[in-house]
Amino acid sequence: MKGFKEFLLRGNVVELAVAVVIGAAFTNIINAFVKGVINPIVGAFGAKDLAAYSSCIKGPCEVSATGEVTTGILILWGSVLSAALQFLITAAVVYFFLIVPMNRLAARRKSLLEIQTEAEAKEVALLTEIRDALLSRS
Repeated sequence: MKGFKEFLLRGNVVELAVAVVIGAAFTNIINAFVKGVINPIVGAFGAKDLAAYSSCIKGPCEVSATGEVTTGILILWGSVLSAALQFLITAAVVYFFLIVPMNRLAARRKSLLEIQTEAEAKEVALLTEIRDALLSRS
């Protein structure tokens, strides 16, 4: 059981758990936040969705009824901005709700271990003094 506990508290397992959490658990929450909060705020200043922001290079862009660009090159920078915001929000949530508490737990555990080691060293020194005193008597 001790080995399993050490395995769980090892850094690689925590990093893997963070990656899984970023990839799975928070994706829907962050997407909803960007779509429900960020996009309406951006919509107050222009298009209702970040994905609608784009620029055309190499001549005027013409889009067919199916949504395909027929002439020019359309750069969808709004989608990239939306994805970047989603990433930053996800990373902040994971950092503040997983990494910071885990670091505090590790620091507390380390300080308790240092206190225990220091107490054991004092005990050994005291026992050595007692032994030496008994040997000098005889």
